Amino acid sequence: MNKKDINIEEQTDCQNNVADMNEEVTEKAAADTTDNSGDEAEAEIPENAEEKVESGDESNNSSDSNESDEKSPLEKAQEQIDELKDKYLRSVAEFDNYRKRTLKEKAELILNGSEKAVGAVLPILDDMERAIANGEKTDDPQVLREGISLIYAKFQKVLESLGVKEIETADADFDTDVHEAIAMVPGMGDDKKGKVLDCVQKGYKLNEKVIRHAKVAVGQ
Repeated sequence: MNKKDINIEEQTDCQNNVADMNEEVTEKAAADTTDNSGDEAEAEIPENAEEKVESGDESNNSSDSNESDEKSPLEKAQEQIDELKDKYLRSVAEFDNYRKRTLKEKAELILNGSEKAVGAVLPILDDMERAIANGEKTDDPQVLREGISLIYAKFQKVLESLGVKEIETADADFDTDVHEAIAMVPGMGDDKKGKVLDCVQKGYKLNEKVIRHAKVAVGQ
């Protein structure tokens, strides 16, 4: 090999080395560019991005909870209707119980209303039975009269305790509220006109209510 061929071969090797070096520099530059771009992309993300995201989630959750807490007018109206309906049903039930209880008490009062009067009269019945039994043992009419008088007086007291009072008729003015005229007697004088002359049957009041009018004869 001559000297000229050796120089050509050395030039070719040098060119190849230069090309390889250029290729390595290009690849390294590309790699650096890629790394820098990644860093820049990461740097562009704001530090408070996660906080904003979290705050956004919380605001969304709070808005959802507020929306769930707030009821629509229709739902509120339905709740009021249910409450009023419950009160109405309770009132109806209470009134029905009161009505039934009142009717029961009224029926018992009608059935057993005379219990007090009968209980007060029973001792008088006992006295009359004893008087009859004693009358069979004596022939003295005075004893019988005294016994009957005592029973009569006791009976009057019992009636007074029950609120029964006799209607006054002696020298009383004729009153249609308490008297019943069964006879009109003429010619008795002006001073006797409209006056009660005689009582044929006594009248009585029970607690100021007339339970029987007095039957009387009136001057005309």
